[in-house]
Amino acid sequence: MAAAGLMLGGCGLNVQSPDLFKVTRSGAGVRPLTLLVNDAGTISCDGGKAKPISDPQLLQARDLANNLNQDVKLRFARSARSVFTYAVQVPKGTFSFPDTAASARKELSQLELFVLQAAANPCGIGS
Repeated sequence: MAAAGLMLGGCGLNVQSPDLFKVTRSGAGVRPLTLLVNDAGTISCDGGKAKPISDPQLLQARDLANNLNQDVKLRFARSARSVFTYAVQVPKGTFSFPDTAASARKELSQLELFVLQAAANPCGIGS
């Protein structure tokens, strides 16, 4: 019985939390920024070591991931006013959008804000 308990207790030791989303922001004259957000409450900035995010940021990221999964089949046209392009990878697929598309879709504007805030803290990268 004790051996079975030890076996069961050890089953979850190497369980990794799934990635919620990966987003890369790029634009003319700026260095691309890539953020990988994990459900364990971490973020990797430009391929660096994972850093913890705050509980509110994690809740926001989970909500964003859920909402962004609905956008994978949509296509967004780039306009002459576009400055940044965002490439987003979520569990259901990949899509990209120009920053101007955020005016029509709430979750895209929320993602743009998340990227801006996460770049500053915890990533320590200026916008």
